[in-house]
Amino acid sequence: MTKFEEHPTVLWWREQAVAKSPVVASIPLNADALRELCLQAGADDVGFVEISRPAIADQHADILAAFPRTKTLISFVCRMHKENVRAPLRSIANTEFHASGADIDRVGRSIVETLTKIGIRALNPSVAFPQEMDRYPGKVWTVSYKPVAIAAGLGHMGLHRNVIHPKFGNFILLGAVLIEAEVTEYNYPIDYNPCIDCKLCVAACPVGAIGMDGHFNFSACYTHNYREFMGGFTEWAETIADSKNAREYREKYSAAESASMWQSLSFKANYKAAYCMAACPAGEDVIAPFLSDRQGFVREVVKPLQDKTETIYVISGSDAETYTAKRFPHKTVKPVSSGIRPVSIAGFLFGLPLLFQRNQSAGLNAIYHFTFTGSESCDATITIQNKTLQVQTGHIGRADIAITADSKTWIGFLCKEQNIIWAILRRKIRVSGSIKLLQAFGKCFPS
Repeated sequence: MTKFEEHPTVLWWREQAVAKSPVVASIPLNADALRELCLQAGADDVGFVEISRPAIADQHADILAAFPRTKTLISFVCRMHKENVRAPLRSIANTEFHASGADIDRVGRSIVETLTKIGIRALNPSVAFPQEMDRYPGKVWTVSYKPVAIAAGLGHMGLHRNVIHPKFGNFILLGAVLIEAEVTEYNYPIDYNPCIDCKLCVAACPVGAIGMDGHFNFSACYTHNYREFMGGFTEWAETIADSKNAREYREKYSAAESASMWQSLSFKANYKAAYCMAACPAGEDVIAPFLSDRQGFVREVVKPLQDKTETIYVISGSDAETYTAKRFPHKTVKPVSSGIRPVSIAGFLFGLPLLFQRNQSAGLNAIYHFTFTGSESCDATITIQNKTLQVQTGHIGRADIAITADSKTWIGFLCKEQNIIWAILRRKIRVSGSIKLLQAFGKCFPS
């Protein structure tokens, strides 16, 4: 076997190193040239954000874990065809989502390839799936593209929680490339929000996830729109496991629902709605029909989505269940589980704001002190007041009820694997205060 120092590849590199030019990554890249490179790769717009930007500080650790050399994030957008996204036939909209997602991955890869050729190391994370499922149900993605795009001047978040580009509207998908070089000029947020506050996203949403006051019900959106993604698939798979036979399964799921799940498993997971995107008229390239004839726009774009006969998936006892039954009586409301089950106390506390049902909390004003013991020890204060939720570390204020729980037992209870009465009798869970307050707490977080 050839000795290391005599290996042909090692000898070749050492010969090249003698005449090696200064490291390109140490020289800031010209922003105009880099922008043109990205546009030539197929991006429709692009902006640059330094890794030290405070607006993305909460992503710093995750970004550097993926690519420790990161100095700059290239944020870019690719346009979607708005008529496809607006089609009441959601197979057309989903085909557009998937095709545009492939465009994002292709553009990101092209940017990385070109930069690599000139000596700049770079990495493009996946625009969507695959992601790090070993982290589920926590943060499975590498980069949160929306805050980066906002920091890069590519738009602002609309009422519907989608980034609205000032020209293209919300008919965009977002991507990013991490590079080891600095850039001569960085971009910053635009000075206005393209969202025109028309509330059409509120009107179109079949589960009431978007409130007139700007409140967003993550649980409602996730349970229906993402029905055939992680949580919905988990619930569906467990339904199969719990069914005694095919007949019992067919009593729970129609042939169309089974076929729809097969389609998502075979051809990429499909969104059930995304009506908020379809109804949005914001953006210079998009707004003309709305301003020219608002009633006509609503009749042509929004009404077909509202009038569509379809199954709407909701969590039993949730705000969405009440809203859909009242607002869209012609749609079939089907109670399901969200499929989200925490695997840790940290995950439980993180998920509370996402699962909170504010209308179910009406009339409840209480401070809860939680003390978790055992394998995962921590203290937390949860305040529910005036239909709002606050989660804090430590014991703060005077508690109306105090719960001390073995962490594994509590997680088992949340996953419906432990009986809370039995846990209380065994003193694995201890409650100081009215048990009715604990029952009221559970009502705010149906799963």
